[in-house]
Amino acid sequence: MENYNKLRRPPKTALRQIEGGRLSGKTDISPQWRYEIMTEVFGECGTGWKFKIERMWTEPGADGVVFAFAQIGLQVMMEDGQWSEPTPGVGGHQMVVKESAGLYNNDEAFKMAVTDALGTAMKMLGVAADIYSGLWDGSKYTDSKPAKKTETKKTPIQEMLTRFTKAKPRLNKHFGDDSIYYAGLENLGVKHANKIKKVAEGEKCLDWYLEMVKESKDDKNTKASEAPGDDGNSFPLSED
Repeated sequence: MENYNKLRRPPKTALRQIEGGRLSGKTDISPQWRYEIMTEVFGECGTGWKFKIERMWTEPGADGVVFAFAQIGLQVMMEDGQWSEPTPGVGGHQMVVKESAGLYNNDEAFKMAVTDALGTAMKMLGVAADIYSGLWDGSKYTDSKPAKKTETKKTPIQEMLTRFTKAKPRLNKHFGDDSIYYAGLENLGVKHANKIKKVAEGEKCLDWYLEMVKESKDDKNTKASEAPGDDGNSFPLSED
């Protein structure tokens, strides 16, 4: 990753924001900076890095437009004095361009396609990686990668209240409404589950709810006031 990290961040002077067309808002990277950073890291073109044009061709587009394409192989000199395997790159540009006044012939289309292909291949080595990785926000760099989202661990009371939320639809289904749910909460002296402060009380209340569901599958008219607690009376408010 040593070379990759040396190549990844262009200076602001090598960047230009595209302001029109389909690529509006994207960042254009100076080709000359690409060649400069490759030379700085690997050595001069021809001895430290080199490329070979493997193919150039054209393809027709709509309304008389013609595209020029180029395929190149990029190699760098390795520490053992051997050339690396070629890194492929394909680029393209319009050779016949449709403008308001008609068709326009671009005599630099193949040169621009080769430049595009070089950028594609160099990207694989890490050249301007920060741009492609989204570390550019349109006006400045972020000095580090976006922080990973971390899940906040729920407290015991939050976990218990989550169970309450999941249990309520089951209670409503078995009893026809939410009366049993709120009756159990009233036994704790609260009107809503998120008002419960003691985990032990809340868990007892929830366990009682679920036991009521289990025992009343065949009797949906069971009332909360009729449900016995552990001592044969109403649901206890605490463990005391």
